[in-house]
Amino acid sequence: MFVLAATLSVIGSAAAQQTAVREAVALTGPAAPYEAPPPTVLADRRAALIDSIGAGVVLIRSSSQRDLESQYQQASDFRQDNDFLYFTGIEVQDSWLLLEVPHHGTPSATLFIPERNPAREQWTGPRPSLESAAGITGLDDVRVVDEFEPAAIAAAARASDAALPVYAALNHRMTGEPVFQRLTADSADIRDVRPVTAQLRLVKDEFELQMLQRAVDITAAAQRAAMRTMRPGMYEYETEAVIEYNFRAGGAERVGFPSIVGSGPNSVVLHYDRSRRRMEAGDLVVMDIGAEYSYYTADVTRTVPVSGTFTDRQRAIYDLVLASQQAGIDAVRPGATMADVNRAARAYMRDHSGNLCGERTCDAHFIHGVGHWLGMDVHDVGAYSTPFAPGMVLTVEPGIYISDENLGVRIEDDVLVTETGARVMSASAPREAGAIEALMRRRIDMR
Repeated sequence: MFVLAATLSVIGSAAAQQTAVREAVALTGPAAPYEAPPPTVLADRRAALIDSIGAGVVLIRSSSQRDLESQYQQASDFRQDNDFLYFTGIEVQDSWLLLEVPHHGTPSATLFIPERNPAREQWTGPRPSLESAAGITGLDDVRVVDEFEPAAIAAAARASDAALPVYAALNHRMTGEPVFQRLTADSADIRDVRPVTAQLRLVKDEFELQMLQRAVDITAAAQRAAMRTMRPGMYEYETEAVIEYNFRAGGAERVGFPSIVGSGPNSVVLHYDRSRRRMEAGDLVVMDIGAEYSYYTADVTRTVPVSGTFTDRQRAIYDLVLASQQAGIDAVRPGATMADVNRAARAYMRDHSGNLCGERTCDAHFIHGVGHWLGMDVHDVGAYSTPFAPGMVLTVEPGIYISDENLGVRIEDDVLVTETGARVMSASAPREAGAIEALMRRRIDMR
């Protein structure tokens, strides 16, 4: 109710509301919040996992239903485990995916899901049947989870001349499961599956890139809407409301991370997410935001002047960050690494600082990494030493934060590694200072 009230107070007139909505849907039209991958794509992913382990038993657990009575909900009460969704495409709680890959013979895959309960579903909504789950996942063997027997899993790991290793996510959820305790008691060779799945998820398939581009487009549209509705005297939470209204209008089910809208002194706080301050003329505001669409999240940052025009000082710092970012983007190509991008961006900032930051070069005020992997998590899985390959997606986000001046500038874009270099997926969000000012001159008057 709070966000809705804030949103309505910001959007104002019906015409302004329609314009704000159009920012989110203009690029590709409205879409459903979740699109399941085609079964053929899921089958390819499972085959790649089987190839990666060679032989073994793989156990991947779904998320569990959260307790509405005892836990604070920030979105819907259920979000699927990323690895489980990656290999099954199905949003179902308290389930297991079992892959058995013998040393000799044919691999098998079994999905275990809860049996339907009409009385419970009247409270929580319908659950998939065995037949519908088979259709979504492309798996022939789908059973009720009551048939998931820890003893049988342990026996399967021993059922060959050479015992099979068991791959599972070695986190607190798994280590508390009866199947893990049984495997431990049997002295099974238990290995962490997460490094294997992380390497597979690092290179995005075509379906993933489509979902990620949609998330990026929604986020870029929300950035444009925020620029067009911002004015001195608004509170940060009002701009946050415009942003997240546009997320939902564009089909995003949730935020990929808490929205950061930090003005003035809050612009130098990297992960500020309280959105409580009144924004004044002369402030810069850092908007670091990301819509999540079909389990893929964008991460796009723009820094804009609340008044609509950069001061000379702000513009000089902004242009240095922007040029440093471009140097980093130019370093993205197959075979390069995140370290190469970091060096390129920092070297440009250092070499072109002049006296902008006093006796020290401005890279002394660049206090975080240059970027991170992007995908199902905003800081997605994968080793940062991995050389770039086509299909990988990363952020490039240099910044300068001068606390004494309440002057923070961060510019972040989502970048796809291509066969020949890189493509900026978030280019539809203006990042040149002049383009930002031009868009802000087309403000919607909501007073």
